[in-house]
Amino acid sequence: MTLSSLPIVRLMPKADVRAIRHGFPWVYSNEVVLDRRTKALPAGTIVLLQDAERRDLAVATINPASKIACRVLDLDLTAQINATWIADRISRALAHREGMFAEPYYRLIHAEADGFPGVIVDRFGEVAVLQPNAAWADAMAGAFAEALRDIAGVTTVILNGSGRARGLEGLDDLTEILLGTAPQAPIHVPMNGATYMADVMGGQKTGLFFDQRPNHAFAASLANGAEVLDVFSHVGGFGLACLASGAKSALCVDGSEQALSLAQKGAEASGMAERFAVRHGDAVEVLAALADEGDSFDVVICDPPAFAPSKKALDAGLRAYERIARLAAPLVREGGYLGLCSCSHAADLTKFRNASARGIGKVGRRGQIIYTGFAGPDHPQLPQLAESGYLKSVFFRL
Repeated sequence: MTLSSLPIVRLMPKADVRAIRHGFPWVYSNEVVLDRRTKALPAGTIVLLQDAERRDLAVATINPASKIACRVLDLDLTAQINATWIADRISRALAHREGMFAEPYYRLIHAEADGFPGVIVDRFGEVAVLQPNAAWADAMAGAFAEALRDIAGVTTVILNGSGRARGLEGLDDLTEILLGTAPQAPIHVPMNGATYMADVMGGQKTGLFFDQRPNHAFAASLANGAEVLDVFSHVGGFGLACLASGAKSALCVDGSEQALSLAQKGAEASGMAERFAVRHGDAVEVLAALADEGDSFDVVICDPPAFAPSKKALDAGLRAYERIARLAAPLVREGGYLGLCSCSHAADLTKFRNASARGIGKVGRRGQIIYTGFAGPDHPQLPQLAESGYLKSVFFRL
């Protein structure tokens, strides 16, 4: 499709044109002229974005039904959004990851930061899990699958169409095989000296969280000879890494029996089952119960789901993070370590850190911050988009 044949979407005079020119990838619905013609465009249509003075700005995509009405795909006005364009950008993303990781287990595409608005791809060896969380990518899922096969050499591509983001785009909740055959068992993923089990067909998100890899490694550096508590553990993220670094024991707590079963299998595959235990239940209730039982640990890590997924939920989310810190701190032995994590983009580092410190202080503990961590380098941040830097991890010595 040539530039002259693209439908035109025009910005309102109040829209921040400079931000778009400087790399901000989103245009909100109140910033575009949503006339009858524009509203009739199918979600995912490739368009030419113009400012209010009819000057060409970018090649973009539109979803008239979404709060994010337009997503900028390319500031190069000659760009043609097709299979070749997708393959070129995947090649760039792959070159970055291959230079860092000896084995092919990583996030291959991290949405806007890799030039693919709304697109996530996690790689598990020869299997890639694609999350097209924007209408344009959903419509081009087949082209993504073929490019992943041709460029990255994967043999299976799974479309994981679940999650809140797709709902906001008006997209269906589905899982399907785009290429190859579905894995018949969880995939063994080597990371930080342990083996993790990724259920890419029925697990949470894409099956494993690669973003915490460097924070797992830091926690593991504290854990030699330690008794470790990993709360909201999913498939054993922090606990297994700590065991691989010589922890005396690790107890993983999660509300999902399926996730804990995968954590147990990971411990067995890693040869660490005799030092590993799980406890199924609501994390808040288990933290309180452990305190009542008089338990304590050398290292405690809490990695909850996003308590503040939006600005509207920020205040309640910060109170929830404070509560977790307040419940977890009494379980840490004198001189031990408490790691607290947030994947809420609406709660910036300062707000999250302050909420955590309040929770620690309210139970009479005092902490030194010894480490602040973020997502790994396979989850790059787009400087213009705060949402791409969602993960924070703060470790205290109490």
